[in-house]
Amino acid sequence: MNLIVAVDENWGIGNNNSLLFSIKQDMKFFRETTMGNTVIMGRKTLDSFPSGRPLKNRENIVLTRDKNFKREGVTVCHSVDELKELINGAKSDELFVIGGEQIYNLLLPLCDTAYVTKVGAKKSADAYMVNLDLDKEWEIEHQSEPFLDADYPYQFIVYKRK
Repeated sequence: MNLIVAVDENWGIGNNNSLLFSIKQDMKFFRETTMGNTVIMGRKTLDSFPSGRPLKNRENIVLTRDKNFKREGVTVCHSVDELKELINGAKSDELFVIGGEQIYNLLLPLCDTAYVTKVGAKKSADAYMVNLDLDKEWEIEHQSEPFLDADYPYQFIVYKRK
């Protein structure tokens, strides 16, 4: 399983259920990387999308404790075990964890690849991703050249579980 995330210098990922950055190339990378695959998210992440609608041309799975939660175009799971059963047999490289903080933390142990857009700025955040640079189980496999967009330097980095 993969995860995909954009982080600031403190590994912040969001504030008030919104992304910290809106970088065109990062959004394009996210779209191209997840298109045609399965995305796994929490309910709050789904709610943060325009009109709370699932992402097009992807299978959308929401992991939530809310037993009454339903949304058109979304498969709902209420536990990690239920999720594991649902994705059993799926190709690992076609599964992408896309947030938020609780879902990243819960599913990180099941991931073997992390696509991280590191933005060279600090923003006010109330949601964070585990700092993979400090996690001895992860190493950088690939690092893009630095880019500049929307006044922020950023890099695309691929981490692999050792």
